[in-house]
Amino acid sequence: MILTQELVKKQNTIYKHPNFDIDKMIYNTKKSPEWIHFGAGNIFRAFLANAQQKMLNRGLMDRGIIVAEGFDYELIDYLKKYDNLTINVTLKSNGAIEKDILASVAEYLKMKRDEDDFIKLVNYFENPSLQFISLTITEKGYKLTDSSGNYFHNVKNDFESGPNGTESYLGKLVSLLYKRFKSGPYPLAIVSMDNMSRNGETLENSIMMYAKKWVENNLVESEFLRYLNNKNYISFPWTMIDKITPRPSTQIAENLEQDGFEEIQPITTSRNTYVAPFVNGEETEYLVIEDSFPNGRPPLQEVGIIFTDRSTVHLIETMKVTTCLNPLHTGLAIFGCLLGYHSIADEMKDVELLKLINRIGYQEGLPVVKDPIIIDPKTFLDEVIMVRLPNKFIPDTPQRIITDTSQKMSVRFGETLKKYLNEEKNLEKLVGIPLVIAGWLRYLQGTNDELEKIEQSPDPLLEEIENIFSDQDYDSEEHLNKIDGLLSRKEIFGVDLVQIGLSNRIKQYYMEMNQGTGSVRRTLEKFLV
Repeated sequence: MILTQELVKKQNTIYKHPNFDIDKMIYNTKKSPEWIHFGAGNIFRAFLANAQQKMLNRGLMDRGIIVAEGFDYELIDYLKKYDNLTINVTLKSNGAIEKDILASVAEYLKMKRDEDDFIKLVNYFENPSLQFISLTITEKGYKLTDSSGNYFHNVKNDFESGPNGTESYLGKLVSLLYKRFKSGPYPLAIVSMDNMSRNGETLENSIMMYAKKWVENNLVESEFLRYLNNKNYISFPWTMIDKITPRPSTQIAENLEQDGFEEIQPITTSRNTYVAPFVNGEETEYLVIEDSFPNGRPPLQEVGIIFTDRSTVHLIETMKVTTCLNPLHTGLAIFGCLLGYHSIADEMKDVELLKLINRIGYQEGLPVVKDPIIIDPKTFLDEVIMVRLPNKFIPDTPQRIITDTSQKMSVRFGETLKKYLNEEKNLEKLVGIPLVIAGWLRYLQGTNDELEKIEQSPDPLLEEIENIFSDQDYDSEEHLNKIDGLLSRKEIFGVDLVQIGLSNRIKQYYMEMNQGTGSVRRTLEKFLV
C-alpha cells in the first residue's frame, strides 16, 4: 500500500489516524490561514506538525499548517507525492515504537517567483487571518554575510533590486512581509524555531537589514521599516526547541515495509537533503516560546508547548544550547567521526567519550548556568546523559551532527567561554571544551584515528579552512601559526582563543592527537582522568 489520503480516510492501517475531516481542514486553512511554516525538514514534521495534529484531533483547531520551502524544491515535490502526509515514528528509550499518520499540513509550497506557489504565498500573507509564521531553516539560513563580512551575492542583489526581485530565502520572506504591510498593514508574529542562541533577535536583525537597505535605496516607503519596528504589529518571539530527529532510518523504513507500506525508503535530493514519507525521532521534546503574538495564536499550550516571557526563554535556550545538550552533541559528533562510530548511542558506551561529555556538562557548563526555574538544569542534563543520548533506538549519527560545525562553535562553546571571562573564572580548569576544539581541528585533516581518509560532512567554511591542513607537517611552526590564525577568529569561536590564552592548550591537545595511529584515543585517555 502507498501512503495516500484515500488510505488514511479508510483508516486502512494499524497506525493512529487523524480523527478530523482532512478535506474540511484543508479548505479552512486555505480560506483563512493562521500558521505558515518555512522549512519542511524533519523537526518540523516530527514536532510542530504533530503538535498541530493533536490540536486538530481534540477539536481545538479547525485549520492546519501551510508549509513553504525556499532551499530544496525537490523536497516539496517529494512530499506532495504522499498527499502531504507523514508517518511520525516515535522511538522510545524502552524500545517501544509509536506510529502516527500526520495530516495537519494543508499544503506544501515552493518559494519560486513567478509561479503559482509564490502567488499563493502572497495571497496568504495578505490575509488578515494569518497569525504567525515560523521558521526552521538552520543557523546558516539567517546569515547575510560570508566569513569576511561581505554580503552574499544574492543578498546584495536583493538590497539593490527591492521586494519584487528578491532571490535569497530571507529576501523572499521580507518581500512577503512587504505585501502584508501594503495590504493592511496587518499584525504578525515572526517566530524562529531554529536551534541557536537568541534566535528571535538574529532573525529580527536580518529582516531589518533588508528593510533598511530598501528604504535607503528608495525601493520601499520608510513606513515599512516603522511597521516592522512596531511591536503592536510585528513581533519576533524568542524560542527554545529541543527534539532529536535524525535522518530517516532505513531500518525504520524496513519496519514500515513489514507493515505493508511501499515506496517508503529514504532518498537523498541533489541538495543533500535526506527525506522519506516518514520521520523518526525521540519521545522527549521541548518547545518554549516567548508569548508575544500581536494577532493571536493557537492554543499550543494545550499540547505541551510552554509560553513564557523572553528572559525565561533565553535562560532555557542558553542552558540547552550552550551547556546541557548541544555542546555534548558536538563533542560526540567530532570524536565519533574520528574514532569510527556511526551511532551516538554506541558512543555513550565509550568510557572516554562518556567522561568527555560529563566533564563538559557537569564540571565546565553547569557552574555558569543560570537556573530558568521552570526547567531544572541538572535534571535536564541528567535526562540528556542518562536517557536521551544512550537511546539505542534513535538512529542518530555523528556524521549528521557534525554538519556545519563552523557555524555552531561560537554558540555551543563560545558563550560558555564568555561567561568564564565575565565571571573571572579560571580558564585553566577547562579540559573538555579545549579537547573538543582540538578534536575539530584534527577532524579537519580529513582522516580518522587510524589515519584512514574519511568523508567530511558539509560545512560552509570547509573549503576555506581545509587548506590550512594541506601542510601535512602538523607540528611545524608554520602550521601552528596558521592554527593560531584560525583560533583567533571570533566569528567562528565567539571569542579570540589566542587573546584569552586558551590557544596554547588547544594546540597542545591537537599536537598530542597528531602522534600517529591511535593518538586521538590516547589523548582522551591522558587528559580525561
